[in-house]
Amino acid sequence: MFQGWDSFFQITGEVPATLIGLIFVVATLTQGGDRARLLRAVSIYLTPTVLHFSIVLCVSALAVAPRFYPGWRAALFAVAALTGLGNGIWACIGISRRQPGADPPHWSDQWLYGVAPTALYVLLLADTVAVAARTPWAVDVLAVLLLALLLIGVRNAWDLITWMASSRNIAASAAAPALPSGEQEGDGR
Repeated sequence: MFQGWDSFFQITGEVPATLIGLIFVVATLTQGGDRARLLRAVSIYLTPTVLHFSIVLCVSALAVAPRFYPGWRAALFAVAALTGLGNGIWACIGISRRQPGADPPHWSDQWLYGVAPTALYVLLLADTVAVAARTPWAVDVLAVLLLALLLIGVRNAWDLITWMASSRNIAASAAAPALPSGEQEGDGR
């Protein structure tokens, strides 16, 4: 069923593996920010983004695994889809719950961190039934769904990283000592 798709699934597996590594590097650069705010962001935004990449990686690896029983493959695809579905619902709930004193989420957060991935995981779950039934179009649908998850993950990772960078800059500015009027940094006065 997956013959001829080896290169596609290899590429779609390598990309998220690389991006997961880059996200961990960037996440380490957020030291010094508001800890409570960053922990909430990790739970609601970072974890689902890393999970999308992990699911694309795992499904791609399972798709090209040689001599793998088709029923087990479909069952593992379903586990991945259910995991993503649960996490998508968790993200929707977390984004809609506004913390006292916190900035409101951007209007796109609910849609691109919660609703769209949740819908894709519902479709992936439905496609696992087609994979189990060995329907010829199931692999095509799987490829489109994995690409969509990958693109949403890339968009969300970029959004999250730019937010983390601005949060770090704000925290660094707040921690920096104020310079006397007329004195510039590096003046040596």
